[in-house]
Amino acid sequence: MTDDDFPTLNETGTGRSPDTSAAPTTFALVLAWCADQPDRLGESLMLPAAAGSPWSVFGRGDAAPSDPHPRLTLVRARPGRVESAAPLTNPRLSRVQLRLAPRGDQGVSFERLGRAPLFHNGGDREIDHGLLHAGDTLQIGKQLMFLLARRPAWQAPMDQGPDARPFPFGAPDPLGLVGESPEMWRLRAHISFLARRREHVLITGASGTGKEKVAHALHSLSSARPLVARNAATFPEGLIDAELFGNARNYPNVGMPERPGLIGEANGSTLFLDEIGELPVALQAHLLRVLDAGEYQRLGEGQTRRSTFRLLAATNRPYAALKSDLLARLPLRIEVPDLNVRRDDIPLLARYLVREIAPGTRAEGKISLGLMSALVRHQYSTNVRELRSALLESAAHAAGPESPLTWVPPALAPRSPRADGMPAADRDPPPPLAMAAELDPTRIQEVLDRHHGNLELAWRELGLSSRHALTRLVSRHGLHAGRSWRPRSSES
Repeated sequence: MTDDDFPTLNETGTGRSPDTSAAPTTFALVLAWCADQPDRLGESLMLPAAAGSPWSVFGRGDAAPSDPHPRLTLVRARPGRVESAAPLTNPRLSRVQLRLAPRGDQGVSFERLGRAPLFHNGGDREIDHGLLHAGDTLQIGKQLMFLLARRPAWQAPMDQGPDARPFPFGAPDPLGLVGESPEMWRLRAHISFLARRREHVLITGASGTGKEKVAHALHSLSSARPLVARNAATFPEGLIDAELFGNARNYPNVGMPERPGLIGEANGSTLFLDEIGELPVALQAHLLRVLDAGEYQRLGEGQTRRSTFRLLAATNRPYAALKSDLLARLPLRIEVPDLNVRRDDIPLLARYLVREIAPGTRAEGKISLGLMSALVRHQYSTNVRELRSALLESAAHAAGPESPLTWVPPALAPRSPRADGMPAADRDPPPPLAMAAELDPTRIQEVLDRHHGNLELAWRELGLSSRHALTRLVSRHGLHAGRSWRPRSSES
């Protein structure tokens, strides 16, 4: 069965997202980067749910009688269904590459069995065994990177509504939402449930989580008319009532045209007010009557008008920022999850955003291992907006439109303290070009190897004044860089 045959998930018939809080959870190693099959991001290795389970193994190809332990296979997990994916065939992976075992709430133990080295959390020191915690990454050579996530052992089917359409694994859904994490599937089910109601909705979530995209999804599932949208923070001071309710001709000033206002424009459709928490509390009270009965008056008019509209209000502020009477008239609530709690969606989102930033290119292979490693481990404050900015900055440093994104923006770099407690970002600047002749060739090659031969990244770390200075040193010492760079071993 192909992805296009994926069934519509409306088997519960309840109109609600099922409560998965009581479902047993397990650890899943989610594929976050893959050198030879980048289209497989999001697939996962689901470990046994029980603590103290025996070791399992993972590697290239299918299971064989000689496997020392039960074999884990990559799966595509969705609510109501877990589909086995094809085994990996990369010849740089050993047939039995590593073994894994859950350790209760502590995490997952791992041990290298194959030839390809292992790296933990973006480090450059090879390790043979260790313990992964949720949110950690495990890199196998330069071939694969997994992100450890906590997931339900089984996701019950979720009601996606009568009009839900199938879509390929890892791709944007028909509403433009991206992600295969349990949090994203619960959000989809919640959107479907609210879209079939007529009550007003409050959309909450941190900055950049995608509240506006959720509002568009709710509207597209509930109305065929155009959405009327406005950021409440942009209302001119003193004209908020006129913006919302409209005004009669020549009121409040001679020459003013007649305006229907946002509420009049949204009659029979949906009004989306972003950042509603920025409305002064006194003016929030002006919305109460129209939200109750749809009745309002334009400024300068005595007659009462009616508008049958649905309000979708969004805010990143706490409920206390809204007048309690207004909150009572927004009975349906939906919270958009932070990117930090669904890190396993970051590779899929990054791939989608790169396609948006550079349309027409092969986005799957454009994000380097180093950049993806930094993206999935970064602590985000403005969520998807911050992720997109990082990709744009990296794209600005790319050698060309078809070149992979390798530049890691400084904001993504981990801030490791030094002996005196000062963050790495506050350290003294690197040595100037005058000291370039004193640089040890071994040190230069180590930095080049860490950046996969990328001259643009290496010259900055070495403290040189330009890429050309590093090019001269590479030529002088016969070092390996740029297109001539190769891994030191076939399994690196």
